[in-house]
Amino acid sequence: MSHEKYEEYQDCIAACHACAVACNHCAACCLQEPDVKAMARCIALDSDCAQICELAVAFMSGGSDYSPAVCALCADICRACGQECARHDMDYCQQCAEACFRCEHECRNMAEATV
Repeated sequence: MSHEKYEEYQDCIAACHACAVACNHCAACCLQEPDVKAMARCIALDSDCAQICELAVAFMSGGSDYSPAVCALCADICRACGQECARHDMDYCQQCAEACFRCEHECRNMAEATV
């Protein structure tokens, strides 16, 4: 991958990394809630989102030709996770939702720009 291409991906890589961190933190906090069962969907989406964000970072950093496809999927999962987290009042869920929506935006831009 050219250095210019890597530079072009930096905002998306940073957003994916921040989202993965926020999702992992959110899941860990949700597991400490008194009614963990009520947080099951949030925890599951946090896990899915963190994993796809980490995969997207790896693909973009490595210059994979499949980066746009991974980022398109990442955007979809980030949207779902962000919507779920936004339903909960806890600060960590709200912060996770913000990170997810920011990552969704960056991933959509990246995927559309390279198609």
